[in-house]
Amino acid sequence: MNPAPSSTDPRRFTFRQRLSLWLVTQATYAAISLIGPTLRYSISWEEPPSDPSATHERQVIYSFWHRAVFAGAWLWRNIGAAVMVSRSFDGEFIARTIEKLGFKAVRGSSSRGGAQALLGLKTQLEQGTPVVFTIDGPRGPKYVAKQGPVLLSSATAVPMAAFYVAVQNPWVLNTWDKLIIPKPFSKALVRFSKKIQVPSHAGESQITDYHHQLQSALDRVTAFAEANVSRVGTSDFPVQGKTRSAK
Repeated sequence: MNPAPSSTDPRRFTFRQRLSLWLVTQATYAAISLIGPTLRYSISWEEPPSDPSATHERQVIYSFWHRAVFAGAWLWRNIGAAVMVSRSFDGEFIARTIEKLGFKAVRGSSSRGGAQALLGLKTQLEQGTPVVFTIDGPRGPKYVAKQGPVLLSSATAVPMAAFYVAVQNPWVLNTWDKLIIPKPFSKALVRFSKKIQVPSHAGESQITDYHHQLQSALDRVTAFAEANVSRVGTSDFPVQGKTRSAK
């Protein structure tokens, strides 16, 4: 009942912490598994992919806001995407939850283990695995992007993109990120930005410029999804049935 920490994370927890981790992980996974299949997703792109029915593209470094993790975790379950997760206690329960949903948790953050985590994500990209950053995590400030995706894109020649998942009339928790919990049978609109290619071995001024471009892309997709989520199910934003299947 009290699993030991993953071999990728050297931290050790007390019995009380291990029990809390197990309880929170099981409750969160159960909530996502119960509500997720009822959600009605539509996906919208600034730059359409080659496959119009796609829910993502593989060779892209994705960034999204921490508050949208619930609906995002269900939509992209079991595709094997690698996600940078904080080494904090809160990060550990997130890691354990998303691993149950088929993600690969790479421990690290802007404040702890960031360089090691970026190397781990680079290896995942080289193996053809999609990479995702909860870009204002682990503790905010809310809606402020960090530089990790820019540095990784420059080091790998893999482009960046931003996305956001808006949910109609969700429950919003009183947390630093105002975490969104979808109500059953809600509409959910995913909006992807166009891809941003960072030059190889970019200099400091270029990193700053592309960091600003990433922030702008995140702001755009967030505003678009929030403004249009009520239109999911119309001819402009048709529901994508296969994204709702409970595999």
